[in-house]
Amino acid sequence: MSIIEIIEVFVGGGCILVLIILTFKITRQYERAVIFRFGKSNGLKGPGLFAIIPFVDRMVKVDLRVRQLDVPKQTVITHDNISVDVDAIIYYRVIDACRAIIEVEDYEAAAALIAQTTLRDLLGQIELDTILSDRDSLNKKIQSDLKVITEPWGIHIYIVTIRDVLLH
Repeated sequence: MSIIEIIEVFVGGGCILVLIILTFKITRQYERAVIFRFGKSNGLKGPGLFAIIPFVDRMVKVDLRVRQLDVPKQTVITHDNISVDVDAIIYYRVIDACRAIIEVEDYEAAAALIAQTTLRDLLGQIELDTILSDRDSLNKKIQSDLKVITEPWGIHIYIVTIRDVLLH
């Protein structure tokens, strides 16, 4: 066997190895892979080992675990014209990976921005006394408002908690 033949065997074997690596993918138990074939959604794969067509299929992994979103401090002017800083924490989960990828460009950023806006809008309609004394019902109201917006994106809001209310 000549050197050229040995190199050809290694190169041929290397190409096959690269194709095998590009074909088989693995997702963890808490992940799903949204598959796009020539740019069109081709469904979900996972968890576990599965095959895609290299150079034809593209894969986007989505984490399905409950995640937390820290809503940064928002300056809110209450209904009785008092300026307060309010922050919150939101627990959410992707329930439909295809919709989370297809319906909104960046579901995490979109959820963060809509949470900030909803928090400001709702608390701006309420007096300071109500914000300080009735956080539980405010949390539930914010949660229900967010659910209506995020469920078409495949996101479920579990818990909303107003953490701090600081007067200016």
